[in-house]
Amino acid sequence: MMNNTNHPFHLVNQSPWPLTGALGAMIIMLGMIKWFHQQDETLLITGFMITMLTMIQWWRDIIREGTYQGLHTKMVTKGLRWGMILFIISEIFFFISFFWAFFHSSLTPTIDIGSLWPPKGILPFNPLQIPLLNTVILLSSGVTITWSHHSLMENNFNQTLQGLFYTVIMGIYFTILQMYEYMQSPFTIADSIYGASFFMSTGFHGLHVIIGTTFLITCLMRHTFMHFSSNHHFGFEAAAWYWHFVDVVWLFLYISIYWWGM
Repeated sequence: MMNNTNHPFHLVNQSPWPLTGALGAMIIMLGMIKWFHQQDETLLITGFMITMLTMIQWWRDIIREGTYQGLHTKMVTKGLRWGMILFIISEIFFFISFFWAFFHSSLTPTIDIGSLWPPKGILPFNPLQIPLLNTVILLSSGVTITWSHHSLMENNFNQTLQGLFYTVIMGIYFTILQMYEYMQSPFTIADSIYGASFFMSTGFHGLHVIIGTTFLITCLMRHTFMHFSSNHHFGFEAAAWYWHFVDVVWLFLYISIYWWGM
């Protein structure tokens, strides 16, 4: 029910989803520990189910508030934009820490790893094989999401749908290729600082690709239900910003870790 107010802000109602989301995250963490030590994934699956149900119901409430109740005014949308910008900046610094660790070890390799980079015994990936293909895929997905965004601003429903669909497909394809690359890896996360920095940086980037793909799938579903218009589509715009951030981080990863650090 829409409330009559004399201000443009949205005072949110009480919600159980922050609590259930926190519980889901905690259960996932405990489930991973149990899985590592006891090879029992029951608690981990339970945590994922709680988190997924929280996401579905929390996003449902936000869609209801912004699309049907008209509570996302220009002032509220401005706040959401700044929130997304600051969130992406925090993610940039998150990845800076991994690049810092990588360059600290690669530019001045210590005697502990043989004063060599890559360390002796490490066989790096060929940057002209799967890594290059994944680079082409992500750059192409950046083009298709931009095409979709511009089509939405021009009220072209079909081209927006096509651009979003192709972007989702390429995001899924990227994840499958990265999984295959990990399965074929000649080294592990336990193989010195090289293995640790490689799998931490590329693994967290892969997680961000999965999260971004989830955002885009949600936008694809919302677009089919006609939730977006040319002047009211911040959910789509935020997902596109996030996807471009994922693209740029991958370019830095490819250049520094796959190509320069081989």
